[in-house]
Amino acid sequence: MDAILPAHSSVATARERLATGLRPAPELSVVVPTFNECASVPILVERLVGILAGCDWEVIFVDDNSPDGTAAVARALGQDDDRVRCIRRIGRRGLAGACLEGMLASQARYVAVMDADLQHDDALLVPMLASLRAGEADVVVASRYLDGGSAAGLSRTRRHVSRWANALVRLLFAIDLSDPMSGHFMIRREAFEALAPAISSQGFKILLDIIATARGRLRIVELASAFHTRQRGQSKLDSKIALDFAALVTAKLTNDAVSARFLLFCLVGLTGIGINLGVLALLSAALSFASAQAVATGIAIAWNFVFNNLVTYSDQRLTGWRFLTGLFRFEVICAVGAISNVGIAISIYNHDNTWWLAGLCGALIGAVWNFVVSAAFVWRQN
Repeated sequence: MDAILPAHSSVATARERLATGLRPAPELSVVVPTFNECASVPILVERLVGILAGCDWEVIFVDDNSPDGTAAVARALGQDDDRVRCIRRIGRRGLAGACLEGMLASQARYVAVMDADLQHDDALLVPMLASLRAGEADVVVASRYLDGGSAAGLSRTRRHVSRWANALVRLLFAIDLSDPMSGHFMIRREAFEALAPAISSQGFKILLDIIATARGRLRIVELASAFHTRQRGQSKLDSKIALDFAALVTAKLTNDAVSARFLLFCLVGLTGIGINLGVLALLSAALSFASAQAVATGIAIAWNFVFNNLVTYSDQRLTGWRFLTGLFRFEVICAVGAISNVGIAISIYNHDNTWWLAGLCGALIGAVWNFVVSAAFVWRQN
């Protein structure tokens, strides 16, 4: 429950603020992750001004350095209205990471998350806030699948995928919610702060991460919501979402013993095996096996680097000269990992004589080496 100060203390504090010109933190922060949403940002701000007229609020746009100038538009609005803030992220990308950064930047009592594309039901912010003020919940979720809600704004394919994903996470995590994959919710900031160190910056569904991390400790209320059709811009969903979803689910099922990023790294490595075998098959007729394998291994490592740069480390993606130097480092690191893989596998085989165990241990240790060292020397944080 929120702390309630004595009346005389509140009056004295208010007088002090009036005398010094200081303003308290707003009651509500609305965190809006953006990428190429310059046309929608002014419309959303205008809507919030009308909807939240009876509340002390702010909106925090967290922009992943949009090439269309979304951050500049948000800042221009903030010049005339100090309730509009903008965090421009350089070298960091991803929906969950943007939400996490924006929520941690808030000092409000309550924090809401919603998209900038105008598909979420912004009018729902009022009853969400009322529910938290009344102490009925720690989190209020806008549900597309509750009675009275609608997912009409989703295409038929996305609607099927959404329902399937919701059903899967409800089963795996024993979550009694109709829409744990919702991207629109409001939470007590103190409740979020307690969970924040265990929340992943990867992926795209931070609500699922919050609920899975809390493990039943949060009181959650759902409100029926209409998900509208996108009017401007393009959807940010792509094939990477499936990998992010699988990685997040695995991480939470293993109590974060297996990180989402490491799992993505390993999944990319599996695709590299296919590339290696394909190139080897093409070159084996023209070159000696040793030469063909050397070329195939080099190409597979380059493939793994490009794919990891696009998917696993999308929030730290390397470009330009850093891409080339990163590729060189990754080739060297993986070459050392391959040597370690073979050496450890041979050592285990000589001791135990079980080929599959030796091979598996060698591959696992090689993967851990590649992941840890490349994270430190290729995609290191600036």
